[in-house]
Amino acid sequence: QVQYPFALAMDSFTRINHVGIRVNGKDFSASRAFYEKLGFVWLAGPVGPEPIAIMTHEASGITLNLILNGNDKTPHNVLVDDKNQKYGGITHIALEVPDMDAVVVSLEKEGIEITERMALPGKGQSLFVRDPDRTTIEFHQPGDEWWTNRPMVEKMEATTAAKRNK
Repeated sequence: QVQYPFALAMDSFTRINHVGIRVNGKDFSASRAFYEKLGFVWLAGPVGPEPIAIMTHEASGITLNLILNGNDKTPHNVLVDDKNQKYGGITHIALEVPDMDAVVVSLEKEGIEITERMALPGKGQSLFVRDPDRTTIEFHQPGDEWWTNRPMVEKMEATTAAKRNK
């Protein structure tokens, strides 16, 4: 058993403090404009050695740290675009929404392309967009808590296992 030099209160997390997203460091105006279209407000920056810019979504309390040291134009996102190689790491952030139809209208109005849309078990739904630096953002409307339905979960697990074993 690992002994830590101090007590870790792992049950004391209260929320995610912020999400760091690396963006084009030479011209981050497109990233700023994109996240403003999603309702984020510019707070500060660039600041610090990286540097970062801080944006917040006041209604949800979500804070983004845009890390302004990315290459000019990212041709692809290695975590999700490479179909032959699956690298470890965070592939996207998911923003929970109560009304997916309203989100679709807003995204279309702002000219933001929806790259994927799917129905989920339990009548939930998700859609995905990309920011100017190819970071994937999911909008997720929850459905029923399908993962609490053991027979449904077991059937889905069996189907997934069968596909993986082919």
